[in-house]
Amino acid sequence: MQRPNIIFIVADDLGYADLGCYGGRGFDGTGKQSISPNLDALAASGLRFTQGYSNSPVCSPTRFALMTARWQYRLRGALDEPLKTVKGSVTLGLPPELPTLPSMLRDAGYSTALIGKWHLGYPPHFSPLKSGYEEFFGPMSGGVDYFTHCATNGSHDLYFGEEEKHEEGYLTDLLSNRAVDYVQRMSKDGKPFFLSLHYTAPHWPWETRDDAHIAPDIAKNLFHLSGGNIHSYRKMIHHMDEGIGQLVQALRANGQLDNTLIVFTSDNGGERFSDNWPLVGGKMDLTEGGIRVPYIAHWPAGIQPGGVSQQHCLTMDWSATMLEAGGAQPKQALDGVSLLTVLHGGPEFERPLYWRMNHRSQRAYRSGDWKYLKVDENEYLFNIPADERERANHASREPQRLAQMRAQWETWAASMLEIPEDATVSLGFGIKDMPSR
Repeated sequence: MQRPNIIFIVADDLGYADLGCYGGRGFDGTGKQSISPNLDALAASGLRFTQGYSNSPVCSPTRFALMTARWQYRLRGALDEPLKTVKGSVTLGLPPELPTLPSMLRDAGYSTALIGKWHLGYPPHFSPLKSGYEEFFGPMSGGVDYFTHCATNGSHDLYFGEEEKHEEGYLTDLLSNRAVDYVQRMSKDGKPFFLSLHYTAPHWPWETRDDAHIAPDIAKNLFHLSGGNIHSYRKMIHHMDEGIGQLVQALRANGQLDNTLIVFTSDNGGERFSDNWPLVGGKMDLTEGGIRVPYIAHWPAGIQPGGVSQQHCLTMDWSATMLEAGGAQPKQALDGVSLLTVLHGGPEFERPLYWRMNHRSQRAYRSGDWKYLKVDENEYLFNIPADERERANHASREPQRLAQMRAQWETWAASMLEIPEDATVSLGFGIKDMPSR
C-alpha cells in the first residue's frame, strides 16, 4: 500500500459527547441539528473509537506525549499541569534533540507542518521548527484571544515559523485557511505530507466569529468564571467543523482524500460548557470526563467505513500508529503502541492505561473492564462498562483486586520522573462531587 498523507487534528478541551456522532445535543439541545456535520461524516465513512483516552487531562502534558510517542512523565516540562513557561526559558519545553513524530516522519521523506497550538516552550530554545516541523503557523502558548491573538499575559502570540507577526482574523478560521492552503501546495509537491492541525477551539475565551465587534479585555477573557455560554461554545465547535469540512473538500478536489489518514481527537476532556455525558468530571480530572476523548480515523484506502471500535488507546498510540503508517523507523523505544492493525480491521487487543496528576494527588489505571482511581486520599474501583459514571465503588467489595491494581500502578509510577516541588498546578472543576468512600 502506498504511504498515506497524514493529518492529525487536535481540538482543545472538547467534551467526549460534544460531537453529533458521539451523541451531542447539537444547536437545538435535542441532537437534531448537529454542530459537527463534517466530523460526523468522517466518522460515518471511517472508524469511531468509544474507549479512547488522552495521555493527560490537561493540554501540554498530552502534547509532550503526542510529539514523542512516549509517556509524558519522562520529561520535566510535562510535569507542569499545564506548562507555564515564559519567553526565554531554557529549561521548560520540548528538548530539540529528542526524536519526535514530525522529525521521524520528516526523516522518512515526509513534508511536515504544524498549524495551530504548540504549547511546548518558546523560542529561541524551543519551537516546532526545532522539533521536526518544516513549517509553523500559530500560537506558542496555551490560550490566546481569538481576535487579538494575545496570550494570558497580554502579549501578542501568533508566529510564522519563529517570527512573531500580526494577521487579522478569527483564529479558528485563520488556522483552517492555512491548512487548506498547505494541502493545496503539497498536492503539487509529489511527497507525502504530515500536517498537525491543532485548533485552540473550543478552549476559552468563549468567542465566536460573530464577536469581532466586541472590544476585547484580555484579562477578563482568559481568566474569568462569569463569561461564556453554551450557545457560544457550540458555535465555536461548529466554526472548527466548518474548517475541517473545507480541508476535506480541498483533499477531495486534489485527489488526495482516499490516501490520506485523518485522525481527529481532543487534547483532554471538556471544560464547564462541554457535554461529557454519561461521564463524570472534566479537564484536570482522572475521572472519565477528564480523559475519555473522541477519536475519529478516516482513510478510504485503509479503513472500512462505518466502523466502531472499543479498542483502548492513548494519544501516544496514535503517534506510534502514524509512524508505522508512514514507514518511519523509531529512533528510541516508544511507549505508544501502534493501532494500524485495528484500523485495517484486525482484532482489538489488551492495552493497559496509566495516568498520574499532581493536582489532588490523583492516580488512575485502566485494565480491561476495571479502573483503579485515587483522588486525594480516597481510593475507588470501578467496572467501567457497567458504570461509566463511576458511581458504584467496588473498593471495599473487592479488596484483592484493589490491592493488585494499586500495586500495578505503583510499579509503573516508579519508572517515571518524580514530580518536583516547583511544578505548577492549575485548578480543576469536575470531581468535587466524588464520594469520599
